[in-house]
Amino acid sequence: MDLHIREATPDDAETIVALIGELAAMEGETSPLTAGYAAAYLSRPGVGVLLAEEAGQALGLLSYGIRANLYHAGDTCVIDELVVREDARGRGVGSALLRAVISRAQAAGCAEISVSTMPDNARAIAFYRQHGFTDEAVYLEQHF
Repeated sequence: MDLHIREATPDDAETIVALIGELAAMEGETSPLTAGYAAAYLSRPGVGVLLAEEAGQALGLLSYGIRANLYHAGDTCVIDELVVREDARGRGVGSALLRAVISRAQAAGCAEISVSTMPDNARAIAFYRQHGFTDEAVYLEQHF
């Protein structure tokens, strides 16, 4: 596999929408994401989307944000979404994306990198633990 990881650009907005749509569908949901929002998201400071490509075809993405953190008196990195196309799973695409964002976070001087997943997503929990992530906190949300 000749996998290439790169930062997404606004020209990748439709690809991002399709991959996030696949992520939502796995949960039996739909995402309100539009190409316009994806393009605008990429212009915001401190956030990014990594695309994994093979032969010019996007196989997966990882979105992340780097933000200031008072406790660490420095920046931290948060992984928001990681999705690999169903037909590309089990080929190391997710691991390549994760290694790439960890490298970027370290190069940016981040004190830590974190990710959350649903408590019943045993596959994702095992994946992140395999890559050195440990249970550190409980993540709570309130939707509006």
